[in-house]
Amino acid sequence: MASFLCKVRNLFPSSFSSHLLNDLRFASSATTLTQTLTTHNLRTRDPQVSTFKFSPHHRTTRKARRSFVPKANNAAHSSSYAAVELALNSVVKIFTVSCSPNYLLPWQNKSQRETMGSGFVIPGKKILTNAHVIADHSFVLVRKHGSPTKYRAEVKAVGHECDLAILVVESEEFWDGMNSLELGDIPFIQEAVAVVGYPQGGDNISVTKGVVSRVEPTQYVHGASQLMAIQIDAAINPGNSGGPAIMGNRVAGVAFQNLSGAENIGYIIPVPVIKHFISGVEENGKYVGFCSLGLSCQTTENVQLRNHFNMQPDMTGVLVSKINPLSGAHKILKKDDIILSFDGVPIANDGTVPFRNRERITFDHLVSMKQPNEKAIVRVLRDGEEHELSIILQPLQPLVPVHQFDKLPSYYIFAGLVFVPLTQPYLHEYGEDWYNASPRRLCERALRELPKKENQQLVILSQVLMDEINAGYERLAELQVLKVNGTEIENLDHLCQLVENCSTDSLRFDLDDDRVIALNYEMAKIATSRILKRHRIPSSKSVDLIDAQNNLQAGVACSS
Repeated sequence: MASFLCKVRNLFPSSFSSHLLNDLRFASSATTLTQTLTTHNLRTRDPQVSTFKFSPHHRTTRKARRSFVPKANNAAHSSSYAAVELALNSVVKIFTVSCSPNYLLPWQNKSQRETMGSGFVIPGKKILTNAHVIADHSFVLVRKHGSPTKYRAEVKAVGHECDLAILVVESEEFWDGMNSLELGDIPFIQEAVAVVGYPQGGDNISVTKGVVSRVEPTQYVHGASQLMAIQIDAAINPGNSGGPAIMGNRVAGVAFQNLSGAENIGYIIPVPVIKHFISGVEENGKYVGFCSLGLSCQTTENVQLRNHFNMQPDMTGVLVSKINPLSGAHKILKKDDIILSFDGVPIANDGTVPFRNRERITFDHLVSMKQPNEKAIVRVLRDGEEHELSIILQPLQPLVPVHQFDKLPSYYIFAGLVFVPLTQPYLHEYGEDWYNASPRRLCERALRELPKKENQQLVILSQVLMDEINAGYERLAELQVLKVNGTEIENLDHLCQLVENCSTDSLRFDLDDDRVIALNYEMAKIATSRILKRHRIPSSKSVDLIDAQNNLQAGVACSS
């Protein structure tokens, strides 16, 4: 018996051999040993172990082995299996052909590429997926489980900020046998979810189980926004994106990203964010965005700081440091206000509010869940007195756009000088380490500067297409353009109008760092055609500038 136990110890992994050995030590006969091995469901080709034959009386059948599983587990397994079966008739594989713009050469596109993702059917004969699955798309196909046929899909709405998109398929044949999935609730910690999709490594559908680890606002990589997300201990691999996370018979979220450098940590978009996106599309016919107060706030965890602003011992809140001039809060809140509560929910000194069972979440989540034009009640402490203020919330756009998906970049070329609005995608062309590799001054402005007026842009001279007309100006590339003939520019369209409506012989550009570019206007116009032809550039303006100019001319014609 001892030699047999030694043999078992060598045969099986240490992770479960200790449990097996404890059971075998108490086995008093070959029959008991046989039952013990059967219970552990072990298989081995070792001759010494295989000498213990199963007699017909003690042979454990497949049906009998199932009886060892507790009934509760059987019920859970049955429920999980039913949920997955439901998902199989809803989850689709998405094939996207995309073509991203080249921000360094904005009149060109990068090479076409093909990507794959997942999606699932929701009520109304619509398919929900991730925005990054169909970003910059030129052609989208979908294929349902068990079918060899791909069907053409059209993108109805995209929310890059929340990384969600809705597709529609016109073919009635596609919808035959398809089921829609209903949205559920936010799962609690340690609840199990099943992620269904088409991850890389194969062509067929895949089901991965995971357990909810935490629920909190997280950085959405695609949209660079901070929204609620659910962390699970299941890997979300490329191709999984857009697939549902099933809990019971409902959707708990949409798989969308993983944690770089970590194993088996994935994130899913929770139902409140999904419902906010869908309801906004249904009410407005398009994606409208998530609201923001437009504030930069500081925590008040320091006692001396709270005393300085006359906060009573029972008061908690956050300090307003900066206010976006375009936000609804700009003329209502003031710098150094202490925000005590939002819609009656008290804000802690660390900026969090209560969430579910002894959990906490940043109060930004309450703001983001409000619909555009919805009113919020904010209680503030100002100069030692409490005030209750009403603010109309709106989505806000940063001065420098964080992303520019599904649209061509703007540009204007004059005398070989290439002018573009500053965007983060432009800075991303400097590589993965763009924060350190891109021009420091432009990077700082992109991340920190706030807009002062509507439609404002930071316009830069991105490059100089060399010609005798601009020789000596090539070193002025990557500087911001401030004025044209003494007039401060508001955006790229304004710069274009100032240049084309120039009535003087000389054209002057004032740039950052007190640099100046001066050109003979007539000679520069002639040189522009020559330079465009040399570089095979079809137009001196991007499509959006041409459309804006046409609309302006049409408006002038109507008014006259």
